[in-house]
Amino acid sequence: MEKIDCNLRFLTPAFLGDAEQHGAWRSPPFKALLRQWWRVAAAPDYGYDHVKLREAEGRLFGHAWLGYQESGREKSWASQGRVRMRLGRWEKGSMNVWPPEPRIKHPEVPMPVGAHLYLAYGPLNYSREQRKSVVKNGPAIGANEENQLLLGLSAPDKGPITEALQLIHWFGTLGGRSRNGWGSLALGQKQITDFDQLLNGQANRVLEKYSKSLNQCLAMEWPHALGTDQKNLLLWKTKETFPSWSDAIKVLAQTKIDFRTSLKFTGSAGPIVARHLLAYPVTKHSVASWGNQSRLANQLRFKVVQQADKRYVGLAFHLPCGLPRELLFKLDKTEQARLTPEYQGQVWQQVHRVLDQQMTRIQGGR
Repeated sequence: MEKIDCNLRFLTPAFLGDAEQHGAWRSPPFKALLRQWWRVAAAPDYGYDHVKLREAEGRLFGHAWLGYQESGREKSWASQGRVRMRLGRWEKGSMNVWPPEPRIKHPEVPMPVGAHLYLAYGPLNYSREQRKSVVKNGPAIGANEENQLLLGLSAPDKGPITEALQLIHWFGTLGGRSRNGWGSLALGQKQITDFDQLLNGQANRVLEKYSKSLNQCLAMEWPHALGTDQKNLLLWKTKETFPSWSDAIKVLAQTKIDFRTSLKFTGSAGPIVARHLLAYPVTKHSVASWGNQSRLANQLRFKVVQQADKRYVGLAFHLPCGLPRELLFKLDKTEQARLTPEYQGQVWQQVHRVLDQQMTRIQGGR
C-alpha cells in the first residue's frame, strides 16, 4: 500500500453538516469530492463513456451494484474500495458568529443585498432581530481551519488519485453552496502544484487533458471536463487580489448577479427562458412544467484561492453539460425543439461575455 498525506485548509467558511446538520469535519464528504474530481481526471482514459467510467469508479472506491451474467440471469456483487481515507480528527467547526458582510447592488431588488447571503442563502439566513446574516445551523467550519487527510492505496492507483487531488486543490470546494465558492479548499502536499501557476496560466497545458470544447460538453448530460472556446479555457480570475476571503466573495457575488441579470425575465411563471438554464429553481420565476421541486445545479462554479503572498483571488470556471433529459422531456414539444445544444451554447456564450468583461481570462503563460 502507498500512502498520501495531505494538509487540508479551508480558504472560505464551509457548511459541512453532520447528522444534526451542524458544521463538522467528517470524511464522507471528502471521499465524495475525491470521486467527483477523479471522474474528471479519468474520463479521457475511458473515452468519456459513462458506463465504463462508472464501473471503474465502483471498482476503485467500492460498490454494491456491479452486475454480471450467470445462467442467463443478471446478478450483482459488492466489494470494498481500494482507496482508504482517514481524517486526522472529526470535530465540530469553530465559526459560531458570522462576520459583517459587504453590500452589493442587485438591479432586480430595490435595496442593496448582503454579498455573503446572496451566495450562501440556506446555510446562511438573515436575522431580523440581529439585522445581519447568521449561520442557520451553527457552527460553520471557519476559514483557515485545518486538518490532515490520509489516503492508503495501491501503487497503480496512485497516479490517477494524485491527478484528482491536484484538480481538487485548484478547483475543489465542499459543503453547502460550495459551487458558489464556499468551502474552498487548499491541499498541502509535495506533489501538488500551487495556485500561482494556475493563476499565471502556466497550468493551462496540463489542463488541456481535462478539457473539451463547449459544444462537445453540451452534447453530454454530466460534468466531465473544463470547457473551452476560441479564446482558451473557460477559466477566469478576478481582476484584483484581496486581503480577505470576504472581499473576494463580494466580487464573485456581484459577478454572479451581473451574468444572471444579463438574461432577462418576462414573467413570474410560465415557459422556460434562458436564465433557467443557468440553475433551477429561480426565486419568483418558475417553469410551469417543472414546478418548484425540479433541480438543476450550477455548471459555472466559483472558488477562492490564495496566492503565495497570502492575498486572495476569486476564480470562475465552467464545467459545461447539456440539459438533462428528465427535465427536457417535461417541456412541451415546441420548447424541446428550441433547447438544442446549439441554443444552450448561445446562452452560455452570453454569460461568458459578461465574465470576460468583469474578470480576466486565464490564458497560457499570461
